[in-house]
This record gives sequence, C-alpha cells and structure tokens, in this order.
Amino acid sequence: MALFTVSGSPHVHGEENVQKIMLTVIYAMVPAMAVSVWFFGLDALRVMLISVASCMFFEWVIQKYLLKGSVTITDGSAAVAGILLAFNVPANLPAWMLIAGALVTIGVAKMSFGGLGKNPFNPALVGRVFMLISFPVQMTSWPVAKPLFAPAITDAITGPTALGLLKEGIDAGKTVEQVLADPQMPQYLDRLIGNMGGSLGEISALALILGGIYMVIRKVIDWQLPVSIIMTVFVIAGIFHLIDPSHYVNPDFHLFSGGLMLGAIFMATDMVSSPMNMSGKVIYGIGIGLLTIIIRLWGAYPEGISFAILIMNAFTPLINNAFKPKRFGLVVRK
Repeated sequence: MALFTVSGSPHVHGEENVQKIMLTVIYAMVPAMAVSVWFFGLDALRVMLISVASCMFFEWVIQKYLLKGSVTITDGSAAVAGILLAFNVPANLPAWMLIAGALVTIGVAKMSFGGLGKNPFNPALVGRVFMLISFPVQMTSWPVAKPLFAPAITDAITGPTALGLLKEGIDAGKTVEQVLADPQMPQYLDRLIGNMGGSLGEISALALILGGIYMVIRKVIDWQLPVSIIMTVFVIAGIFHLIDPSHYVNPDFHLFSGGLMLGAIFMATDMVSSPMNMSGKVIYGIGIGLLTIIIRLWGAYPEGISFAILIMNAFTPLINNAFKPKRFGLVVRK
C-alpha cells in the first residue's frame, strides 16, 4: 500500500524555486545598491556586507546548532533579508548595531517561527523597527549624500531627510511653500535619482522602480500590490493637498521621499507575509497606503511605511480567510 505525504498549499509545480526567486530579487536590488554606493561611498558597501554576512551567519548557527536541521543559507533568503535590512538603515550605522539588528531579523523574526515560509512578519522590517526603538539617535542620523568623485560642497556630516524637514517645518508653523524653499530641501530630481539623505535603499525612487519593473516582468511580484499602495498614498495625500495646500504637501512629494517606494516594491511584496490572492493583495495594499499617510501626516515619526507594513502583516491571515478562492466540486447539503 502506497503512502502519500500531503504538504501544505500551494500545490503548484513549475521551474521556479526559492533560490531562483531570491536571485531575481537580488538582481532587482542592484540598481538601488549601486546608487547607495555612488552617493554614500564605501560606507554603503560596508553596511551591506556586514548585514548580509551577519544574517547568513545567524541563520547557519541557528539551523545547525539550535534547530539541528538542514542548513538552507544557500537558498538566498538570508542574503535578501540582509540586503533589505541594510537598505533600511543609514550608511554611518555602527557595525555592532547592525549585527544586533541582523540577529533580531533572523533569530527572532524568521527562525523562531520555523524559518522561511512560516514567519508572519517581514524579518527585515522587524529588525529595522527594533533598531529604531533601541538606537533612535543613530538610526535617524543621516549622512549627507555626496556623489563619488564630486568636490565637497558642504562641511556637514549629517543632515535631515526630506520628510524630516517637512515635518519639522510644519510643526514649527511654516507653510508648505516655505518648507519647500528651504535650501536643505532636496529638489524633485534629487529625490528621484537619490541625491539626498536617508536610508541606503530608499534614496533613489528611480532605481527602486526599475527593480520593481524587473520583478514584475520576471513574475516574482504582482504589480497590483505596490500600485495599490502608491495610488492610495497619492489619492489621500492629493485630497488633503487640495483642501489645504499651505499645510499639506503635494502628493508626488510623498511618493518620491522616504521609504515609500522601497516599502511598496520590496518589503510589502514579501511572499510569506502578504496575502495569497489578488483581491486580498489589493486590500492589503490599500491598508498599507492608508496607514502610511496617517502616520506621516499625524504621527510622531515623519516616515510610516515600515510600521504600516508590519501592522498589515498581522492582518494577513484575516485577509486570506476573508478572500478565500471558491472551492470546486460538489457540495452536499443535508
């Protein structure tokens, strides 16, 4: 008598596997990695190498000596988590803080739930929020961007982000027009290409969009999810801008400043912690966009995408349950 082992869904066979998918994601992040090195130099490379090495090391140690199971660091998921963690921190972050964040990313947010495919929250975001709460000064000290080989135009070592300048100015009673006229405020083109302060992976919206297009073409992510986040932020920010343009900035500022593009394209689309079907993905994306703009406009932090994604991660099981696909076959009614 033959015995069959039935594993959890989905039961779909194809040419793709975890290693190929993770490699595609890494390729998609290359433009953002290149931009971060261009504007922050060897510090950016240092942060990415330490983060990736730490995440892979902790996953290897936990699997080999604590879980005593098979070691899977070659599947690329730990490397992806390491790059994404590096993308969420400033280039001047001390190495030991980054290592602590990597331990939380892998040890707490991923392996404590059983490893890849079982974590309810995005591991890199858990690590980032842990560091933001534990080391708030270092996590919000942004190095000034200076292109490689460009002459120094400022003596400043650190400076505010575009969202930080906006929040500080509005809280101080300035109008949006006055805030945007601040000499420190990055111009539109700077925000698009990445010539501004911020986390490594969030500074260039253009590089992130190119990576997102590549992943959509390779069918690693569905375009509907990031677009639902971006459009929600754009519509809500646009409504408030129309109501009071002196107090609320135009919506494209929100799109190309801060970590919105990074979160929408690379973090929210995590296959494990996001909903499974398309209707659920759209609802999930709308929720992330709504929470992001609420935190940005009225919260204590100028940025909100990380918290928004983690909050919606918690709702993913409910969304999956609410948008179950129809069952096929006969239904016997008693």
